[in-house]
Amino acid sequence: MHEQVMSVANYGAEPGLRFAVLLDGRGGCRTLNMEAVRRWTPDDGVVWLHFERDHPAAAGWVTTRGGFDPLVADALLQEESRPRVESIDDGLLIILRSVCAAPPEEEKAGSAEIDLVPLHIWADEHRLVTLRDSGHYITALRDIRLALDKCKGPRQTGELLALVSEKLVRDLEPVLDTMDEEVDELDELIFHGEASEVRERLKQLRRRSVQLRRYLAPQRDALNRIEHDDAPWLKERDKLRFREVIDKLMRFIEYLDAIRDRTGILHDDLSTVISERIARNSNRLAALAALLLPPSVVAGLFGMNVGGIPGVNDTWAFIIIVAFVAVTSVATLMVLKRINWL
Repeated sequence: MHEQVMSVANYGAEPGLRFAVLLDGRGGCRTLNMEAVRRWTPDDGVVWLHFERDHPAAAGWVTTRGGFDPLVADALLQEESRPRVESIDDGLLIILRSVCAAPPEEEKAGSAEIDLVPLHIWADEHRLVTLRDSGHYITALRDIRLALDKCKGPRQTGELLALVSEKLVRDLEPVLDTMDEEVDELDELIFHGEASEVRERLKQLRRRSVQLRRYLAPQRDALNRIEHDDAPWLKERDKLRFREVIDKLMRFIEYLDAIRDRTGILHDDLSTVISERIARNSNRLAALAALLLPPSVVAGLFGMNVGGIPGVNDTWAFIIIVAFVAVTSVATLMVLKRINWL
């Protein structure tokens, strides 16, 4: 490598290329431009290339200049993929999922959406190539890139790949913590909040937990395959790191199962609360109808347009009828209270 053109990270300075760095083997790196990438050879050291998968320039490099098998190139550029690992010669084709966050200048407070963006990876002894969709932001890769700038990053491909996997799983923890806090909040709202709002939030929370688990379970299997792969550039220390990441991911999956079960229990509790409210309101309406029954009967009898109605010419008749209605209403109220309808 005869020429180096950049010393500070310049993200997205060239079409389709987010960044390209050459590891120095001591935890640091040197930044490359696209021309330097084209001149790179394995003798220069380990290189990390990070592209925008859906950019034409990136697709052109992968298919024509990357030196990949056509099947590998197609897999790296595939739009929608589940987590998996394929061992090809001494390299690994890896597809993982990561929590996508908005760039710091575009973050919105209180956003509850979970966007799992696919991260396509090719790893061999001399290079790591990562591709993610444009418009997405993966904090795991940013953190590793910043660590390299401070000379505190990985030194070879296996360590870099293990660190990428570790950071991807790490970013799941705040998402799960937020979901758990929302479950606790909904547990309180069931008895005091609006039923329709609680039901909608429970539905969305359960959907998010199912969506996360759908990708985390195969991601655990993919990382397990990397741990047991016999690639010579994967050191024992790297595999131990993968084992720790897998254990953490398994705990997250169990955590998701617990959240899903809790939302199911809360949904049953909400149905019970709604049924109790309906029954209570029905009892109140029935009690009101019972209270209005005596006045309705009296009014119906004395409101008939027929002859012979008593008290027509009696000045005290109205007062007597009102007193009778009041007495019967009070008696009905006492009976309803005695049988616990009120």
